[in-house]
Amino acid sequence: MAAPDLSTNLQEEATCAICLDYFTDPVMTDCGHNFCRECIRRCWGQPEGPYACPECRELSAQRNLRPNRPLAKMAEMARRLHPPSPVPQGVCAAHREPLATFCGDDLCLLCPTCERSEHWAHRVRPLQDAAEDLKVRSAKCNRSVSGAKGCPVTVPSWGRLEKSLEHLRKQMEDAMLFQAQAEETCALWQKMVESQRQNVLGEFERLRRLLAEEEQQLLQKLEEEELEVLPRLREGAARLGQQSTQLAALVSELENRCQLPALGLLQDIKDALCRVQDVKLQPPEVVPMELRTVCRVPGLVETLRRFRGDITLDPDTANPELVLSEDRRSVQRGDQRQALPDSPERFDPGPCVLGQERITSGRHYWEVEVGDRTSWALGVCKENVNRKEKGELSAGNGFWILVFLGSFYNSTERAFSPLRDPPKRVGIFLDYEAGHLSFYSATDGSLLFIFPETPFSGTLRPLFSPLSSSPTPMTICRLIGVPGDTAGPQ
Repeated sequence: MAAPDLSTNLQEEATCAICLDYFTDPVMTDCGHNFCRECIRRCWGQPEGPYACPECRELSAQRNLRPNRPLAKMAEMARRLHPPSPVPQGVCAAHREPLATFCGDDLCLLCPTCERSEHWAHRVRPLQDAAEDLKVRSAKCNRSVSGAKGCPVTVPSWGRLEKSLEHLRKQMEDAMLFQAQAEETCALWQKMVESQRQNVLGEFERLRRLLAEEEQQLLQKLEEEELEVLPRLREGAARLGQQSTQLAALVSELENRCQLPALGLLQDIKDALCRVQDVKLQPPEVVPMELRTVCRVPGLVETLRRFRGDITLDPDTANPELVLSEDRRSVQRGDQRQALPDSPERFDPGPCVLGQERITSGRHYWEVEVGDRTSWALGVCKENVNRKEKGELSAGNGFWILVFLGSFYNSTERAFSPLRDPPKRVGIFLDYEAGHLSFYSATDGSLLFIFPETPFSGTLRPLFSPLSSSPTPMTICRLIGVPGDTAGPQ
């Protein structure tokens, strides 16, 4: 029987006399008794004092309470060995006594020990009376009842349950109203999104139809131009073919006559020489070779401006004859060579300067104001090109540029672009991954030249060259505001 007695004693020693449960954060009073810190604090109330010990009534000060850590360990051991049994319904979890009363202040059920220790000054009612009062809608204000010590206390309205139900019903009505409004808002939002979706689909479908019509019109115009000019070219070629055949026959006849003896050579020589004298080569008809139909996709330049970036010039790459503006957006070719330090990065003798930006991916677009200049060159080049190279800058050497010298040329051949009024502003679009580089007149959106698809690799940089002296500088246009807004030359 020693083991059960020891276990029972351990439970008793680890139990608080106030809450009748295992100690939680136990403290010791001056008289040597132990209680849970929270239990003794609620029992004594405000930290004034001294207070009587709940067991021996000896006075102690709350500030003198000392933690009892060994007892806390003992309580934890007892809790592990003997976990608290489940509390039956209607029984106080702290004191294991029947719940018989209700506190109107804290709105909680009480057992006799709870009522004596913590709620002795509160408004306490028997369970049945409290339940009936909570159900009653009308308030029983200023009602006088006896407390636990027989002292009269004033009880406010006990119709809280009905008021709570009324409050909840009102909240539920509001919630249902808000829910209906929210569902209506969701439906409205979905309707707005669907309407906008249909707008997008419709507008793009209309745009596709317009572009298709514009495409057919341009192709029709090209076909008309082809049918207008090609027959004349073919007729001239046919006439030249006939003349060539006649001349070849006459040449053959004379060559054969030269092989004959003197009699054969001189026989009917007058007729042969007269036919030679009558030969007059008719030059081909001069047919204008400039196309009137230009490749212009409506809205394309405005779309490309979405890919615009802020490009500035790199002075370390500028040829000594080039003069850059302070904001590094304009360049002119001066009359004198500047005393600048030579370096592998600087172009010399080529009159070029690179953009500060390095391109290794993505889509990029920039515009350059060329004004009335009669010569310029624009494009891109590889980062590692030889900048001391003389002569033509070709794609094989890492240069993809469009040159204007009264007509358009790329780096190796003439660009087949209709020669109308030269553009005042040139747009350059680079799609690195697609290997696409094209040039546009930013004024009217027409295509000037497009390079064949090129598998770009490494770092590319924008290239600018004024080529010749001119009062008009080449200026990189600024991007201001929203995409598509541009500023003129600075």
